[in-house]
Amino acid sequence: MAFSAKIIQPLPLFTTRSDNKNINNLSSPFVGSTYKLRLPTPIISSSRPHFGSASVVAVKSEVIKDSKKPKSDASSNLLITKEEGLEVYEDMILGRAFEDMCAQMYYRGKMFGFVHLYNGQEAVSSGFIKLLKKEDSVVSTYRDHVHALSKGVPASQVMSELFGKTTGCCRGQGGSMHMFSKEHNVLGGFAFIGEGIPVATGAAFTSKYRREVLKEADCDHVTMAFFGDGTCNNGQFFECLNMAALWKLPIIFVVENNLWAIGMSHLRATSDPQIWKKGPAFGMPGVHVDGMDVLKVREVAKEAVGRARRGEGPTLIECETYRFRGHSLADPDELRDPAEKAHYAARDPITSLKKYMVENNLATEAELKAIEKKIDEVIEEAVEFAEESPAPSRSQLLENVFADPKGFGIGPDGKYRCEDPKFTEGTAQV
Repeated sequence: MAFSAKIIQPLPLFTTRSDNKNINNLSSPFVGSTYKLRLPTPIISSSRPHFGSASVVAVKSEVIKDSKKPKSDASSNLLITKEEGLEVYEDMILGRAFEDMCAQMYYRGKMFGFVHLYNGQEAVSSGFIKLLKKEDSVVSTYRDHVHALSKGVPASQVMSELFGKTTGCCRGQGGSMHMFSKEHNVLGGFAFIGEGIPVATGAAFTSKYRREVLKEADCDHVTMAFFGDGTCNNGQFFECLNMAALWKLPIIFVVENNLWAIGMSHLRATSDPQIWKKGPAFGMPGVHVDGMDVLKVREVAKEAVGRARRGEGPTLIECETYRFRGHSLADPDELRDPAEKAHYAARDPITSLKKYMVENNLATEAELKAIEKKIDEVIEEAVEFAEESPAPSRSQLLENVFADPKGFGIGPDGKYRCEDPKFTEGTAQV
């Protein structure tokens, strides 16, 4: 395979676009490659001044067949090893099974508030996060359960957090939209869209500062910021793209474009729906990949992670994916076209990976069934653990809120004011 690059001209002003619901009706096809992505050399327009490596004009990678490429044996053309495939398959099954159980527990009254499930998007989380080291950081959104699981947070801790128990990864105080784990460098889920991008940019700056200023030569840590298509019209997104490119920060901006911002179609809300093109506008590679194919996602992610570790700067990757459930478990999901939902359901990323592994003799049906059985047991144990775990005491209410140990939350005697029986009777003495 070979790659060519060409300058992409912006859409003319006042161009009309048909209000098609299916993103596949766009003229731009998937451009993610199942082979190693070689990002094209920046093309500099003759009408613009040269500003060094940052002067990238909208560059698009396209896969072109190379007739001169010699044929090789089938094993050398495999896109993943058996060990990698089994690891990714297990992670995707874990994410799907966990979210399915969350739906059951939510409707049984075990979880409260809004719960946003990740079903259908597993190829993105597994394709990216399973390539990271423990020291690398992940910043998520309100749809964060599976990102935490992929990064290594135990299912029991995530489930307990959803149950609001002290054994949760945030001691029951974060809940569904605020998964955090210092141990695993999960820097949080964020309820408001766009909130996490500056945090991720700051984490990437920390890595660069440690390596270049503090001279920690082994600090090659990278950060991944996950966010959706709806976020890409917000100011933080553009500000952080600029800062990351300006300082060549080791960060990968991952757009999980599931085509819908709650009930707003991506095609109706964005002047140019091809989000990846915003990367080159700021001087970084922009890539569009089939987010329903974990093998394509992994290949693009490998290149982006490698660039970041080598100090070559950020990458913007748009993963075109789809959620199989409503925006949240409170969403009846009546706005999306049934034909569109059926189209993407037929492209289930887990089914596709399973088919690839079996057809290429990377795994047997029995091996994959064993993984599914193992995950079922993990999920059952997570629910039992969450059920049996204690709820937080009232004294925990004001912990990690006030810095002053003698302030509002703690009295002169060192005890929490909320433990005073009169605490809820009024606020005059508080």
